[in-house]
Amino acid sequence: MASLRERLAARRLLVADGAWGTQLQERGLAPGECPELWNATRPQEVRAVAAGYIGSGSDLILTNTFGGSPWMLRRHGLEERTAGLNAAGARLSLEAAGTRALVAASIGPTGELPAPLGTASEEEMEEAFHRQARALLEAGVRILCVETMIDITEAACAVRAARQAAGELGVTVEVMATLTYGPTPGGYRTAMGVDIPRTVEALTRAGADVVGANCGNGIEQMLPIAAAFRALSSLPLLIQANAGLPVLEGGRTVFRQSPQDMARHVPGLVRAGASIIGGCCGTGPAHIAALRRAVDAELGDGGGDYSALLR
Repeated sequence: MASLRERLAARRLLVADGAWGTQLQERGLAPGECPELWNATRPQEVRAVAAGYIGSGSDLILTNTFGGSPWMLRRHGLEERTAGLNAAGARLSLEAAGTRALVAASIGPTGELPAPLGTASEEEMEEAFHRQARALLEAGVRILCVETMIDITEAACAVRAARQAAGELGVTVEVMATLTYGPTPGGYRTAMGVDIPRTVEALTRAGADVVGANCGNGIEQMLPIAAAFRALSSLPLLIQANAGLPVLEGGRTVFRQSPQDMARHVPGLVRAGASIIGGCCGTGPAHIAALRRAVDAELGDGGGDYSALLR
């Protein structure tokens, strides 16, 4: 199968998947339950999430391994199963994808902060990410997605760990890395105060092949974020927006942006420099199908007819 860079060179613009957590919740995942455990106990449900996104037109799907670091799994008493649960998650998405889509294994935050704000050293963080990355690579994944990070030191540790694990195994890996930003008087920054220039510099130095942003914002807010990244980097740019900003309804957090409304912003996101467009919190297969139609229209595959987005 072609690499991510080869796919981007051939098509210029790819569609990623949407949220995984809410899809698993719809299938019965209980609050506080470990999603990664489902890779072993309910594999058919996890495979169904991957298949749903592929059926909706995703060129690239993730894996159910966002919380698969040994430190996150320790909270569920599952640290000793780090390798097995990550490998199972990778295999399920690979099986669902076949030759129809690329698979990027999800690597989320550890839940800890590096010193001096936290107690974890960079060496400890890299070792934790290394355990997860090695298991994912051994299962056959060749793209790793470090995502939803707010601390640049942690994100860089994960990217370096991915590169180290690939080197040890003698395989080629492509590493994507995204952080989550919010608006501040000084521009968009993460909750830890990391701005986009610092992100680009640190991730590039660590060895990321793709940079970008996910979560925290609706697609409208991702437009200036994407433009800021593109002004500083020529690397492929991944943008995965929420389905609008969250609102509280009946004590629940919900995302109300419709698939059609989200898709209307694809041309603007493309003009801002995005290379891969997908969804995060609140998005599902219907959102991805709408993004697929918009991307195809942007590329000319749909004849440039945006009327389909209004249906």
